[in-house]
Amino acid sequence: MATKAILAGGLLIVLGVIVTIASDSGSVTSLIPAFFGVVLAGLGVAGRAKPDLNHHLMHGAAALSLLAILGSLGSVIGRGSTGWALFAQLATIVITVGFLYFAVQSFRQARLARET
Repeated sequence: MATKAILAGGLLIVLGVIVTIASDSGSVTSLIPAFFGVVLAGLGVAGRAKPDLNHHLMHGAAALSLLAILGSLGSVIGRGSTGWALFAQLATIVITVGFLYFAVQSFRQARLARET
């Protein structure tokens, strides 16, 4: 799961940088996906470095993903974003929903393995 966190974090970082460059934005808000990506990738790297804490770190990564999903959804629905902002928010939702799906599947498999 740590590898998937690093991958999803990397995608979010690339998304934030690309949207910032493409939109010629001078605002830090266009880098919000990258900020989430740095933390998510950091949790993945920490999970690899500390296997005994991986379980807790991946739960933190899943919670961060849920926060990114809810924040992006709230912004899309509440503000009615357009252009590059809408693209960044939708891409953030897709990436983090994908990661959250794999995280939940991993947590379920771990629980079933413990029970047997």
